[in-house]
Amino acid sequence: MNEKTINIELFRKTMATKEEICDGSEMFIIFHKLAQEALQITSEINNKYNTPEQIVELFSKLTGTQVDKSFRCFPPFYTDCGKNIKIGKNVFINACCRFQDQGGIEIGDGAVIGAGSVVTKNVHANSIAVGSPARVIKQIEIK
Repeated sequence: MNEKTINIELFRKTMATKEEICDGSEMFIIFHKLAQEALQITSEINNKYNTPEQIVELFSKLTGTQVDKSFRCFPPFYTDCGKNIKIGKNVFINACCRFQDQGGIEIGDGAVIGAGSVVTKNVHANSIAVGSPARVIKQIEIK
């Protein structure tokens, strides 16, 4: 199975059902391939200096969608897949965060993820989320 045959939307829909993925199934093989790709991309993010523009480019590659140029992240960053992450505008992810994105994670516009957080579910717009697992501790007032 090459990269061109992977239907990312079908994969995302299947993962969102949270049904068991059986070892050896087509979805298992796709997930394994995407997890290996995520390891490669996060290694590039985590093991050398990247400009903010390069981080945006790498996160776009990691998620499979165009990440807004306002996005910021302080590495290191870890994820198990990457293709199930959606990132809004003006999002900041602090250092040492991990996203468990098997079922999909959406980070809303203006959200902040605190250092060392383990994100397992959506973080709504203009929220500050911290901890393991991450939970919203504050709403950001927009004036």
